[in-house]
Amino acid sequence: MRITSVNVGRAETIAHENKIMTTGICKRQVPGPVEVTAMGLRGDQIMNGEHHGGIDQAVYAYSADDYEWWASDTGREFHAGLFGENLTISGLPSDMAIGDRLLIGDVVLEATSARIPCSTLATRMADRGFGQAFRKAERPGIYFRVLNPGIVASGDSVTMIEGGASSVTVLDLFRFAYETSHEAAKLRRFLEAPVAERVRAQIEKKLAKA
Repeated sequence: MRITSVNVGRAETIAHENKIMTTGICKRQVPGPVEVTAMGLRGDQIMNGEHHGGIDQAVYAYSADDYEWWASDTGREFHAGLFGENLTISGLPSDMAIGDRLLIGDVVLEATSARIPCSTLATRMADRGFGQAFRKAERPGIYFRVLNPGIVASGDSVTMIEGGASSVTVLDLFRFAYETSHEAAKLRRFLEAPVAERVRAQIEKKLAKA
């Protein structure tokens, strides 16, 4: 695997149809090295702290190969940073286990959850139905916590290390977000994984009702 683009964003106002919002989803490629801290990439701005960012979702990565799939499937042009990811990585698998790690030089990232699309992504794509398309595609990209900070740059080699402690995958959590009924045993298994705290709270809420 290799980083094909490092992306950061500042607050921008975007609009489509009757939706107008200020967001940090519009990422731009950074040509040089960027510092990765426990809270994410230096210079990247998070506008909605209730649902995005934080220790457990500090870095969002998306597969360059999945962008190629989107372009082929839709006939549209897709580019690095379009979905709001910080790192665009060639060869990044969608089925990483929660707890698996990426090594990028001194930087160590741990997978914590899947990206669940919201209305901001649909507005960004100027397509009110894009959230549904994103769900059906099951190519969500991955949120990571930063276990060891450092510097990253486009072209850096990326190595994946299996965490070994979890059988819960990113796609398991992506599908969980849309399921209307849940088995208690499966939810307990999810809670054994080092999932992001926002996701953990959602799982615990569902488990209380299971």
